Amino acid sequence: MSSATPAPATPRARRLPLAGVLRLGRPSDIWFKPALSAVAAIAPPNLALLALGRLDLAMYTMAGSLCALYAHNRPYAARGRVLALVVLGMVGGLAVSLLAASLTANAVVLVTVGALLAAVQKVLCDASRVGPPGNVVLTFITSASLFAPQSLGQVPGHLALALAAGAWAWIVGMAPGLVRPHGPERRATAQALEAAAAYAVAVGGAARAGATGGANAGAGTAADAGAGPARARAATAAAVHAAWQTLLAAGTRSGSRRELERFVVRAEVALAAPGDTQPERLRAWARALRGRGPVPQVDDPAASADELLGVEAELGSGQRPLWTRLGPLTPLAVRTAVGCAFAGYASLALGVGRPYWALVTAASLYQANLTLTWSRGVQRVVGNLVGVLVFAALVPLAHLHPAALVLCCLALNFGAEALISRNYWLGSICVTPMALLITEFARTQDAGQLITERVLDTLIGALVGLVAAIAVTNRRSGDRLEQALAASELARERAARLLAEPQTAPGALESARRGLAGALVDLRATADAAAGEWWQRALPMERVVLAEQSGHRTLAATVRRQGLLLDRRTSGRAEDVRS
Repeated sequence: MSSATPAPATPRARRLPLAGVLRLGRPSDIWFKPALSAVAAIAPPNLALLALGRLDLAMYTMAGSLCALYAHNRPYAARGRVLALVVLGMVGGLAVSLLAASLTANAVVLVTVGALLAAVQKVLCDASRVGPPGNVVLTFITSASLFAPQSLGQVPGHLALALAAGAWAWIVGMAPGLVRPHGPERRATAQALEAAAAYAVAVGGAARAGATGGANAGAGTAADAGAGPARARAATAAAVHAAWQTLLAAGTRSGSRRELERFVVRAEVALAAPGDTQPERLRAWARALRGRGPVPQVDDPAASADELLGVEAELGSGQRPLWTRLGPLTPLAVRTAVGCAFAGYASLALGVGRPYWALVTAASLYQANLTLTWSRGVQRVVGNLVGVLVFAALVPLAHLHPAALVLCCLALNFGAEALISRNYWLGSICVTPMALLITEFARTQDAGQLITERVLDTLIGALVGLVAAIAVTNRRSGDRLEQALAASELARERAARLLAEPQTAPGALESARRGLAGALVDLRATADAAAGEWWQRALPMERVVLAEQSGHRTLAATVRRQGLLLDRRTSGRAEDVRS
């Protein structure tokens, strides 16, 4: 009999949550890096324009400078490519906006162009997994540029400013690699080890709670105790998968990188067999990796070359082409286009002078499913309403001198990136006054009118954007869950078939194990995304639970077959990590 608890049929309509939407999380491990990069990328161009008395051109340099916010979690070999593509994407979108602004003054046409651009930017950012801040910064710049007075003769010069600032942003983003060239890989590996240690602790605690619950309170307590390990297991699988993706994107496999791969293998082993894991040893390795010393070595004879042959197989297999990831995002693209367009039209109908604020608000809402979109909408409204109060307090200072205006924008840029990883609404408190102050670069404006229009556009954009998300259903999420289930079952069967063979080709079992681990990560992410949709058929959640359980049992069997379990008799003290 299966040990899985049957999940009730998924209801066709779901409640949208409020609890926890505004709860603050832990700051990002590297919150200061994008914050400092933003200041370093924005300050020189803006100060140069200030010295020349041409702050009215700051919007175009900001377009390039804000590209420095991207790709901070990527290894430098991949970061250079991603930043270059972001800069080109930003300048390309800006070119479309400036051309449209120079060819027509029809606000309805401009809003329509902005909505289509927002949809394209959303889909490309999600399909390429470019990471935070995603499409929002691109949409903010291109939408605002649509309503900036423009002539065809000015377009080349404005694009040149954006491209020059983007080149400087690329340099800012790549500069830390001169000091710590393997920093992103080391952080990703340390995060995988820490997540694996937390999972091992959660499994041990659940086992003790389950035994107590069975003796005292029955199955209910034991079931509650199992929820924590399930969440920890999913988090660990995601962290291990992210670490492998980081290492695979890091370029040449140096000696230090091979040692990092062995540490990720140790995290994978802990994920597959948490009961045979020493959490303190994993945490000691993670602390050493976060330090500035040389990459430590795994003092473990079981970590042989065979376990890394699966890495060679993954390097040879390559990634799925970008176009294959665009199809499933079609409902999201339609939501974005429809929501942004009607938000802008509604703003125009109410006589608001800056409809692009409503458009950007709608574009910022759309997440993987409706539940997350609703949560982002609440966060956006709260953050913007508090942010306009901050603007009201800062605007007298900013009006003292253009230099004060530039310094206020730099401080708000830093604050936004420092706070946004804790919760989106907290970062929006700084983003909102910064966006309002940027409009002051061209000329001083009435603060009361700016505040009124921003509040109206926020409410319009959030309301219309959410209605569009509800109206444009995503029926494909159930189909993608079925596909993810089939892929995970196929990966498990492949690993089980290799386990049944007396001998396997070098690296085959390791490659199958990693393929199964990746399929289970994709299954959990797909199930979570589908569970948050608004209106669809019942989801096969019981099959998902069974597939995850059988998949992780197979992972544990491959670990034991490969002999990768850590020797529990070996001390887990700091001596296990040697430089």
